[in-house]
Amino acid sequence: MTLEPPTDTELWDRARDGEERAFGELFDRHSRTVYNYCFRRTADWSAAEDLTSVVFLETWRRRDQVRLSADSLLPWLYGVATNVLHNHRRSLRRHRAALDRVRALPAAPNDATAAAVRLEAEREMRVVLDSIKKLSRGDQEILALCVWEGLGYAEAAAALGVPIGTVRSRLARARKRLRLDTEPHRADGHRRGDRPTALFSEETS
Repeated sequence: MTLEPPTDTELWDRARDGEERAFGELFDRHSRTVYNYCFRRTADWSAAEDLTSVVFLETWRRRDQVRLSADSLLPWLYGVATNVLHNHRRSLRRHRAALDRVRALPAAPNDATAAAVRLEAEREMRVVLDSIKKLSRGDQEILALCVWEGLGYAEAAAALGVPIGTVRSRLARARKRLRLDTEPHRADGHRRGDRPTALFSEETS
């Protein structure tokens, strides 16, 4: 009979007691998701790798404070990542020595094709980030968590430490503002530069 893998809650209970192996399993389970989130907020693969390490380092250091939401460590990790991203240069300087002792993410392929793909992804992500710069920081965070990361209202609220109603209103406001920016037409009848369609998809609960 195949054993069910341990839940986040089970692993976290062991990690809080100091079991590094359990924390390593949580890292393996969630590091790629955190890495992708950091990349989407910075458009920089290298910075995303360092920031991901900082997120897990901070989570380990603050493990006595962590309270899981719905048997998942992800809302907490997103919250830590969001705080780290606010001042990521300062965060990286403060954690530089410790980062050398943290498990590295799997190395990216080093061939020319993979490098070109990574550069193109960075370029495209910078375009997306430019398109939402007009939004407040809070609205950008809600948009990133709910639209890009697919979190529900409750999970996003837990990640950011705000009421669910705040998540709903910020997301609706962000979508409305971005949608309005795509509607006006130029004098020649063509629409202004398209924004990524995912930004304007319908809300999910």
